[in-house]
This record gives sequence, structure tokens and C-alpha cells, in this order.
Amino acid sequence: MQIDPFSILLSLLAGLISTGFMTVIEIPFWKRWKLTGILEWHENQVLTCKIFRLSDTKNYFWGIFLLHFLNGGLGGIGLLLALVLIPYLQEIPMLIIGLLYAFFLWIITLVPIHKPITGINPWNHPLGKGPIIISLLGHAIYGITLAIIFLMVIFP
Repeated sequence: MQIDPFSILLSLLAGLISTGFMTVIEIPFWKRWKLTGILEWHENQVLTCKIFRLSDTKNYFWGIFLLHFLNGGLGGIGLLLALVLIPYLQEIPMLIIGLLYAFFLWIITLVPIHKPITGINPWNHPLGKGPIIISLLGHAIYGITLAIIFLMVIFP
């Protein structure tokens, strides 16, 4: 597999679609726990307020989802790059790669930055372990969906 503009576009779209599935899974928990209960959304809210110098008294879903889907799309491209640059990964079943990749993204992008961005330690969250479990579940759904799309479209 070569990296070309078409495979990059397909990977971006795969990441966006996978983010959509992740988001749908997170919505019921957002309704239950509000914004602080969805770790990724909470980070994106704080970042939106800082980047655009907005008041933090209301939710800016356009910013939350812009950043959420941007990250997810870039994550799709990241998986393509990993599979092309580390060819032996292609020998591992794609669903396992998807789950491992999702966990990798969670470990490097959420765990170290959540407290510095939001002020809330995800391991000692006021809502308990629920938000961290839902975040892991959301990332797992993202990774599985991404792997399935890669199997169907990019590495058939």
C-alpha cells in the first residue's frame, strides 16, 4: 500500500465516520452527566472557549464537534500512516489493530492532557469512573469502526 492523496482522503473519511459512531455512543451519557461526563467533549469545550475567547457559561457544540471530528479524521490518517510505515502491522488482524490504535490514541491524547486542560483528573473524576469508562468505550467503538472501514475500503 502506498500513501497517495486518494488513500489519505479515504482514511480521513473513515476517521470522520468512526468519530460519528463514537459520538452517537457518547450522547446518552452526555444527557445523563452533562459536558464534564464526556471527557473529550469537555476538553474541546474548554479549548473552544480559549481559542475563540468565548465565555465558558454556555456550551459551544459547534466548537466541541469541530475539534472532535477534526481529531477523529486526523486519527484515520494516522492509522493509514502507521500501517504503511510499519508494514508488519498489516500481519495483525485489523480489528485488533483498530482496538490497539484506539487505546493508543486514548493514552497519548486524552490521559495526559485532560487535567491540564479541564482541571479535572480523569482518574479521580467527581462523577466517578463512569466518564473514563465511557471514554474508553467510545474510543473502542472508534477503533473497531475504523478497522472495519479500512478492511472494506482501504485494505480489502
